[in-house]
Amino acid sequence: MQFSEQEIERYRGLSAKELTDMGVCPTCFDRATGGAVFGDNSDKIIYRDQNVEVFLAGNPRALGHTVISTAAHYQDLSEVPDDLAEVLMLASTRLMRIIREVYGCERVYLCSMCDGPANHCHLQLIPRYAFEARGSTNFVKPRFAYRPDPDRVERLRALSRDLLV
Repeated sequence: MQFSEQEIERYRGLSAKELTDMGVCPTCFDRATGGAVFGDNSDKIIYRDQNVEVFLAGNPRALGHTVISTAAHYQDLSEVPDDLAEVLMLASTRLMRIIREVYGCERVYLCSMCDGPANHCHLQLIPRYAFEARGSTNFVKPRFAYRPDPDRVERLRALSRDLLV
């Protein structure tokens, strides 16, 4: 999505929820403004190419909670072209193995919950650890503040370097 200077000024300072409720994609607005909504997430970026951006969630449900977002704007998976859907699934399965290796979790759940008047297609990879109950309750575990772990981030980046090559 493109934004005029007037739109940028009008929307600056609004929360992701407020933007969504107004029909403005917060992800696209954040990218267009260099982090006006979600802040600088460069420390959380794992992988980026012309199709996808992979990053650790800023408000994760579990250590290693990872987000795969399309580079271009699509409301949800139903709008994603088939060739890009294949890329998303390939990235997801490869990242699940990488997350299990780096975080030592038992499983990694895949979830897509793009809802509201405006959203940006993204997939969430939510680790489940051996000490946690199995099942869908892992999708709604309480969120917590991101805890920087530079060593794990570097391992994720190294293992993801050739993610889609």
